[in-house]
Order: sequence, then C-alpha cells, then structure tokens
Amino acid sequence: MEGLLDRIVVDPRIMAGKPVIRGTRITVDLILRLLAMGMKPEEIAGDYKISVDDVRAALLYAARVLGRD
Repeated sequence: MEGLLDRIVVDPRIMAGKPVIRGTRITVDLILRLLAMGMKPEEIAGDYKISVDDVRAALLYAARVLGRD
C-alpha cells in the first residue's frame, strides 16, 4: 500500500501546493468530493483519465493526513 502514496505529489508550483495525482492537476480533494457525491472509483478513473489505483492513492493519502496527531 505504501507504493500508492508515490502517486501523490505536493509541489507548490502545481495547483498552489495542493496534493495531486502525479503527472496531473487532479487534486486529492476533488477525488474525495466526487466519491462523497456517490461516484464509483471506476467512473472517476474513466472521466478523469486516471487509474483506479490513483483514486485509492487519494483515499490513502487523505487517511494518512487525517490520522496524524
């Protein structure tokens, strides 16, 4: 699962430093919002030309960030 996190990049020059899927401008928060609205990972992957593993990486990244104390 740790390898999934390599798919997430935080770079101040890309989307003002928001975490994004590597090689895209698709933010983790966008993916989370789409999931919350009921989209399936496969739909997000198809609509945004990313992989289902990219969607999983966004979820794992968010869980890690929120789990910090």
